[in-house]
Formats: sequence, structure tokens, C-alpha cells
Amino acid sequence: MIKIKIEKPFKLEDTITCGQIFRFFKMEDGSFDIILKDRVINVYEKNNYLYVSSNNEDDLKSVVMNYFDLDNDYSKINEYLLKQDKKLDDAINFSKGLMMIKQDPFETIMEYIISANNSVPSIASALNNIALKYGKKVMFNNKEYYLFPQYKDLKDVKESDLRECKVGFRDKYLKNIIDKLNNNELDLDSFYSMDTKEALDKLMENIGIGPKVASCILLFAYQKYDVFPVDTWVKKVMKTKYKIEGEKNIRSFASITYGKYSGIAIQYLFNYGRNSNWLMKKFVIE
Repeated sequence: MIKIKIEKPFKLEDTITCGQIFRFFKMEDGSFDIILKDRVINVYEKNNYLYVSSNNEDDLKSVVMNYFDLDNDYSKINEYLLKQDKKLDDAINFSKGLMMIKQDPFETIMEYIISANNSVPSIASALNNIALKYGKKVMFNNKEYYLFPQYKDLKDVKESDLRECKVGFRDKYLKNIIDKLNNNELDLDSFYSMDTKEALDKLMENIGIGPKVASCILLFAYQKYDVFPVDTWVKKVMKTKYKIEGEKNIRSFASITYGKYSGIAIQYLFNYGRNSNWLMKKFVIE
């Protein structure tokens, strides 16, 4: 086990449970088991320290610091956002300590294709089914876990095989991405160097990837913070707090108002809308 001093505001549970990732498990002692690309970690927070153990402790501190983006100074980002929009104050204060998790690109593409018109439990179940069938088994704390496979591990998979993993109508969308990657028609690393518009356009050339899914992929896997994925919770918050409706209008507002940190603003708004009592009170009053 390693101990990491938390130098900046950080809310572990909010970060893990705010809709960024799907393959985690809350333990009876309040800690979390999280399945990363190449390992499983157990993490808990106590007295401004993170305590982390893993089945693979190679470079564990740097892996965890990078995964939770702990070197980033969010206070400066929050100052910028508040300067742009004073109405964001409640959401920022409620979400202070929420960090942007840096995820594996292939798994992120797969999970957000699966997420379209789907519930969180169903998304998590489908991802775990794929990992169970095609991923590497690891033992950690006397429990079996399965790492998510990479696209090369799925080279020979059929649409029907994916359908058996309960991905539904998205089987052909996933198969298309897997085939393109294995045929070198798509390069995961290329998105890091693309500007956001180019990256969005390139992703949306693929069936099953629209503006929201593409934006989520770029936000969570490639740290392109100028995207603004719009979901049901964000629509509710934007309608109630800003009197703005329609995805096009919401994205335009976000681009003009939040600019380079739109993606972080949306996480604050999403977390605030879903987990605070503010939105519920508004609907009750209305």
C-alpha cells in the first residue's frame, strides 16, 4: 500500500461516482476498487491522504496521480469559470474537489458507444460482460477481476458475440470501431494532436458516434476540455438555471461562456443537477 498526500481539494467519492467511469465497486469499508487499463486498485481517502493498494504496484503513485489528475490546479480553472459566469458559483462550490479522470481511449470509446440511450447499470453490466469474456483475469484481495480487453484482443469477435454481452443494437457500432482499429483505418493516438473540431468530425464519421458520444470520448480520454456533452441532467439544469433549451443553443452558450473549460463546467453542472437538492426543489416549486 502507498500513501499519497492530497495537496489540493479532492473529493474521491464524488469524482468516482459522478458519471465519468462505470467499472468500479464500493467496498463495505467505504473504499473503492477500480479497474484501470492494466491493474485493479483499491483506494480510500482519510485525513488528506489517499491510501492505495493494487495487484500491480509498478509506478503506482504516478499512475494514481495521473488517473485522478491530482497535479492539475483546479482553483485557477474555477476562477476562470466564475469570471465567465457568476451563476456557476453554486455548482462550483458543490462540486469543489471533483476531478477529471484520465481514462484509457479504447475503453472510453466502447463505454460511451454503449452508453447511448442506456442506463448506468446496463452500461456497467455490458462492459463487465465484455471484460469477463475477453479480458485478462487478475486476482486482487482474494477476488477475481477482469481487465478490459484492447482492440487487438477483439480482432476476431463477431457482432453476435458482442450482442451476447448485452450491448444491444450497438453491436455493429462497436464492431465497426474494432475493425477500423485493427485494420489501421483509425489511430487512437492521433486524436491527442488534433484540434477539437477535427477530432469531433473524425469520430462522428463512425456509425453510433454522434455529438454527445464524441464529446464524452474527447473529454474523458483525451482531456479536450472545450467540449460540452449535453445529456438529460444538463438539459434540466440549463433550462431551469439559464432558461436555455435545445442542444444547439446549449452548446453555443457553453462555447461562448465557458470556452476552453466547457467540459469541466459541464461536470460541475451535471454533478450539481443530479446530486444536489437544488434541482428537485425547483421542480417541486414549479
